[in-house]
Amino acid sequence: MDIEKCWPTCLRLLRNNISSQQQFDTWFAPISFTSFSEETCELVLSVPSPFIVEYIEAHFVDLLRAVLRNVYGTHVRLSWTVMTDATNQLTQTVAATDDSTIVDQPVKTFGANLSPRPLQELDSNLKANYTFENFVEGASNKLPLTVGLTIAQNPRQNTFNPLFIYGPSGVGKTHLVNAIGIRLKELHPEKRVLYVSAHLFQVQYTDAVCRNTVNDFIAFYQSIDVLIIDDVQEFVTKATQQTFFHIFNHLHQNSRQLILTCDRPPVALQGMEERLLTRFKWGLLAELERPNVALRRDILLNKIHRDGLRIADDVVDFIAETVDKSVRDLEGVLNSLMVYSMVWNCEIDIPMAKNVIARTVGLSSTERPALTVEDILQQTCQFFSIEQDEVLSKSRKATVVQARQVAMYLTQKLTTLSTTRIGMAIGRRNHATVVHSCQSVAERLQQDSDFAECVGELEAQLKG
Repeated sequence: MDIEKCWPTCLRLLRNNISSQQQFDTWFAPISFTSFSEETCELVLSVPSPFIVEYIEAHFVDLLRAVLRNVYGTHVRLSWTVMTDATNQLTQTVAATDDSTIVDQPVKTFGANLSPRPLQELDSNLKANYTFENFVEGASNKLPLTVGLTIAQNPRQNTFNPLFIYGPSGVGKTHLVNAIGIRLKELHPEKRVLYVSAHLFQVQYTDAVCRNTVNDFIAFYQSIDVLIIDDVQEFVTKATQQTFFHIFNHLHQNSRQLILTCDRPPVALQGMEERLLTRFKWGLLAELERPNVALRRDILLNKIHRDGLRIADDVVDFIAETVDKSVRDLEGVLNSLMVYSMVWNCEIDIPMAKNVIARTVGLSSTERPALTVEDILQQTCQFFSIEQDEVLSKSRKATVVQARQVAMYLTQKLTTLSTTRIGMAIGRRNHATVVHSCQSVAERLQQDSDFAECVGELEAQLKG
């Protein structure tokens, strides 16, 4: 057996059986041959991160076994030499998982079984002013509030794990999850509690990849007792979703609490890995609805009392009935009224409230809500008489492509979403596809008057 040629042969066979060059480059190209003993039939391969081993075992284990047995023989035994500390060049050799000739150690707990390290000091990132004491209860938030209090009392129960809180922007999701975290720290000071936005998580992961410290990144998050992730709809890239999937599994299997917020329920999340969506549904889905008039009035009175303001009841009622979109809007209006009152040295009355509301959030309580990509996609499909599943599929039929491109064009024009987010929402396309689609529609609008009329009519319908 020519040992030096065997591993390159394996790589060639693996590449021939993997559909994507990118997948091969990501998961197999970083693997290097270390040694092979013909006496013991043990093959040792080196990898820069245990995450690579986890992913291969989860997605390519059967293919890898077949290739190794084909090249090295049916009795080959595989071991991994894993880089555990790139700075100090420390490694650890671990047997691979196989249902016949290799192993005893399951790789699914691979990340947790590496050499133990002292836990890092932890800043929980919790916002100190977002507490239960200043969170006003109402019919629209009673369920998630009650569950949040229960979790704070007993963070190791599994009934509400994960707690998935969803609702539109500005209804108090961030306030509530911070309140849960703060109460947890008060009752269980030994717990490692961490609040982080999904965007920051993604930035940290990208930085870890660039610095070749993904192992440290995963190990840190696996050490958390209560992990609070805000705005999980911001998990855009597949690599980030896969990494969070492994962290989620580890924490959940070890009875660590996960609390997630999102601007929509899991069923409406597009561009998210299906296996991650199923895990979001494991515990409790709790909706935070827009506050009704009674709750808006209570929120106003709470803030007025807290800030030492004096506002007549009829002004409070007017604000509560007029500012109906979010708690943030209510607080913004009150802050503005306080400043106006101080600058002009006058009492806060309804005319002043009307003026401030008109300048900050608008007086119309019947204003259409902002368009979403889901709204645009649905109406575009109806307009062109195309099934939405077809538009989200890989179909290249001319009618389907036209509807898909128009949906992307109008979403870019009528929303503030990035091309990456648009692509993920409309069939999990990439940034380049969205840019090309928008350019194609724009050019056709200049050349085809009938097409321009059609798209103009659709845009008018969307704007209402």
